[in-house]
Amino acid sequence: MEDRAIALDRQFVERVLKEEFQPLSQGWDHRQLGLSDADFLGMFESQLKSRLVDLESRRMRARNQGFYTIGSSGHEGNAAYGMALRPTDMAFLHYRSAAFMLERGRHVPGETQLWDMLLSFAASSEDPISGGRHKVLGCKSLMIPPQTSTIASHLPKAVGAALSIPLTERLNLPANLPKDAIVMCNFGDASANHASAQTAINAAGWAAYQQVPLPLMFVCEDNGIGISTPTPKGWIAANFSQRPGIEYFYCDGRDLLDCYRVSRQAADYARSKRKPVFLHVRTVRLMGHAGSDAEIAYMKKQQILDNEAQDPLLVSAEQIIRAGLMTPAQIVALYAELKARIAAIAAVAVTRPKLTTVTAAMASIVPPKRESALLGTNSLGTELSPQALESLFIADKLSLGKPVHMGKLINLTLTELMARQSNIVICGEDVGKKGGVYHVTSRLVERFGPNRVINTLLDETSILGLAIGMAHNGILPIPEIQFLAYVHNAEDQIRGEAATLSFFSNGQFTNPMVIRIAGLGYQKGFGGHFHNDNSFTVFRDIPGLILACPSNGQDAMGMLRECVRLAQEEQRVVIFLEPIALYMTRDLHQTGDNLWSAEYQHQHQAPRLPFGEIGQYGQGKRLCIISYGNGYYLSRQAEKRLSEQGIDCTVLDLRYLVPLNEQAIATAAGQCEHILIVDECRRSGSVSEAIYTSLHEHLGAHCPPILRLNAEDCFIPLADAATLPLPSVEGIVSAALALVGPQGQSTLKRASNMTPLMEREEIIEREVQP
Repeated sequence: MEDRAIALDRQFVERVLKEEFQPLSQGWDHRQLGLSDADFLGMFESQLKSRLVDLESRRMRARNQGFYTIGSSGHEGNAAYGMALRPTDMAFLHYRSAAFMLERGRHVPGETQLWDMLLSFAASSEDPISGGRHKVLGCKSLMIPPQTSTIASHLPKAVGAALSIPLTERLNLPANLPKDAIVMCNFGDASANHASAQTAINAAGWAAYQQVPLPLMFVCEDNGIGISTPTPKGWIAANFSQRPGIEYFYCDGRDLLDCYRVSRQAADYARSKRKPVFLHVRTVRLMGHAGSDAEIAYMKKQQILDNEAQDPLLVSAEQIIRAGLMTPAQIVALYAELKARIAAIAAVAVTRPKLTTVTAAMASIVPPKRESALLGTNSLGTELSPQALESLFIADKLSLGKPVHMGKLINLTLTELMARQSNIVICGEDVGKKGGVYHVTSRLVERFGPNRVINTLLDETSILGLAIGMAHNGILPIPEIQFLAYVHNAEDQIRGEAATLSFFSNGQFTNPMVIRIAGLGYQKGFGGHFHNDNSFTVFRDIPGLILACPSNGQDAMGMLRECVRLAQEEQRVVIFLEPIALYMTRDLHQTGDNLWSAEYQHQHQAPRLPFGEIGQYGQGKRLCIISYGNGYYLSRQAEKRLSEQGIDCTVLDLRYLVPLNEQAIATAAGQCEHILIVDECRRSGSVSEAIYTSLHEHLGAHCPPILRLNAEDCFIPLADAATLPLPSVEGIVSAALALVGPQGQSTLKRASNMTPLMEREEIIEREVQP
């Protein structure tokens, strides 16, 4: 069968000249719809450009000069809502939205969308949105954050962005979006089945059902197929037309005027009523899913031809001819002129510079720091007078001036942070009146109200999407995930969305936040795996992400303030992992010693605990124990027993687990004769692997003997068995003695520093139990 790109290009010209059109037009008069002749012709030109860019992208790929061929052909009707919406309405787009981009750009002076898109196709470092890192549809000046090959993962954050518009107004906060803006997100009929779509649409309806303002426009572009899998006829309407809280609209996206008429109605409804709408747009897919997709492998030839006869460009051409705006010959001439122009632009775009160094490629992983002038009072926060502090903490006066546990110290720190920084919003399950499962958000809703302490539905994807969307609009979210194991339901919102935004937008878009997660093992009398999960491996390979884990309340105060500063000033995405078992821990060695408690320190009185700074206890040179979280607590207990046996130790608390401060760790540990890494997470994939490797890389032949003591590769069982797979004080002491020897003579002496880890551990595995 003939190449369908070549066929479609030829057929458009032939059918326009012959005026060979299918009866698809709904018969609307553009003037009666409020469109000027210029606007109708402008939308049509955006459609033509979109198609011709698709065709050019395939020619570029054939010459190995272009690197993306998922096009918008058949979906050019989305130019209509490019016209119906305002350029200040944030749009989260899927990859078949070139006509929308071109049409929106037509209304903003100085936009050069053809040039920009072709630079993107060519992976040029001059691509103004991604800097050559990906072919994405995005533009800062058009309020379009970049999306990659999204499968509905952008919908949850669209819900969050929409909710933030009236929220910033209620809170009287400066915002990036106008008060009367709406948010639009579009997606395909196949993507509508994805969990991310279902959760976002459900969350929007859940909120709207309770009269929460949410000016959001879901747009489902229904072409009836997902790559090769047909969508059941009528499925989208049956699934979404009766959703509680969401108004349903339908239009024919093949008919530009019908699409404009209904999309304007939908946008006006969302804007005036501040309620979500679901716009169901019938489309047709042309030229397959992408350049490499041969439809003839799974579709009948006649079906392909029938689809091509429904080409929306032909419908628009007929309407323009019938309106007397252009003749068939003039349309074909315009098509040829645009085709030549786009080919000429592409010829230049492919010559522009590419990314040539890993440094350049990685430059936008970490977002740029905010300019101090843009931070305002939310940098260090509003200063609080002694009277304001006394009033703020009046309900907690019995917790001040005396040692309290980490859970309470985090609560008090959150309280002061929220009082100082008016843009902080906490969201999550049960964070309101209940105060969270462990009462860490206790009294916050009473102090700051339900607009700043948002009880969400039970859905981690929605919680994180809400945070990402709010962050787009100037809010500093602190979402809470109740338990570490629950984050896996929604990890793509962190990995695929929040963490990639700066990278794919060349630092132009950011979504700074601090994600609080309660986790790790050692809970007593409660749990099993899903409440005692001891694996954070999912976060260890996400570029740009910061993972903090305090082991005690004193550190938790400083680290939480530093994490908020990193989000506010440096626009970072930060995870604050809170060891559940240490929330209420007060004592270290014996009941009543209060060595694991601390007094609350107000922010202006507390010393800063900088990002990456490790904690150190002791100056012993015989053994360095490296740990974090619960492991550090246990190591401190083990250190006392070891010192009583004449083994002097240094105990390091990593504090920040991603990225590791490798130099500081190596400097401290390298001064000792032996190194024991105590890692409460599973042996495979744990952070101890990275620590072990980095010590050898930094210290080389001078690296002391190292031993790892990990949790077993096991899920956490229930009740008293919960600690069996985990390191214990006894296990740490035994490992230390096996490593150092009871008289300081290492039992590992026979193993050289470069002996593989497995061999060295086999030497002592008979002696050491977790």
